[in-house]
Amino acid sequence: MREKRISSDGSGGMERRELLAYTAAFGGSVLASQGLASAGEETPAQPSSRRKQPPAHKRYDMKKSINMWALPYPDLWSLRESFERIKEAGFDGVEINFDLTGDFSAESSDQQIQDIGRMARNIGLEISGVCSFLFWPYCLTHNDPAKRKKGMELARRMIQAARLLETENLLIVPGAVYAPWMEDFDPVPNDVCERRARQAIGALLPEAEKAGVFLNIANIFANGFLFSPQEMVQFVDSFQSKHCQIHFDTGNIMHYQFPEHWTPILGSRIKNIHFKEWDKRTQEFNLHTFRTLLDGTTNWPAVIAALDKVGYRGYLTFEYFHPFSHYPEALLHQTSDALDRMLGRKA
Repeated sequence: MREKRISSDGSGGMERRELLAYTAAFGGSVLASQGLASAGEETPAQPSSRRKQPPAHKRYDMKKSINMWALPYPDLWSLRESFERIKEAGFDGVEINFDLTGDFSAESSDQQIQDIGRMARNIGLEISGVCSFLFWPYCLTHNDPAKRKKGMELARRMIQAARLLETENLLIVPGAVYAPWMEDFDPVPNDVCERRARQAIGALLPEAEKAGVFLNIANIFANGFLFSPQEMVQFVDSFQSKHCQIHFDTGNIMHYQFPEHWTPILGSRIKNIHFKEWDKRTQEFNLHTFRTLLDGTTNWPAVIAALDKVGYRGYLTFEYFHPFSHYPEALLHQTSDALDRMLGRKA
């Protein structure tokens, strides 16, 4: 029978590979509380750098926003009620989602869209940006030409909608090799995806420039396209237009990478941001595995410091896809409080 090595930290003879496996499952703090690991030991699930705190009394000049997907809209709350509750929770802005039908959609008139922007400002909110799930069913690089055409039509309307709302930010998903969350998505060869994406963004840019709207290219998880900061920079810079920038999503790359590493490479190209929480102690990766802010392994002090260093002063928008089933307003207040602490507004 193989003899177990006795560790110097009193872990009861547990071999290191066993300790790491248990740490991945239960967390280092739990093991430390049971005397199975030293409290200061660094593990893959929770490296010591994760626990560093921001400089004392450091206040960051960025703004708080939330995406409407985190709210029970339109099932429970109206658009006005949603805006009012967002303001009550202490947010500076709101990101709204362009749909096929509804208050803010392809069927909305110019006047209706202008009224939404005016209502938000009267309540005390700015529209931090426009987002849309429609870039998936009508992907700009889809193998079906009819769906690509529809996607371009919708993107053009989103540009005009952003202008009417008086926001300069439009999140753009330029394409996808694959979208595993979409049924019957026909995979697109990588080189074809890039070629179609370049054609689409190139065609949209003149309209965006005329409208004063920025096409902010988003990094997406599991779509097989622009999956590194270097690829993102090369793609965006190739258009040589100040109206083609980056919408950086911290959570979308957290399964395998780290947002604080992307930020210095993307630099001043970051025009807008989604904050999503992720926990590296989990293995599944889909829309349901994102967490509330601070309930994960994202090194938020490092992320905020990196953003500050590259001069980012825009919105930090919390994106979340499943409102609370009970007391949904609690999510707004939890998120607002978490952002206040990240930004140094609360000690």
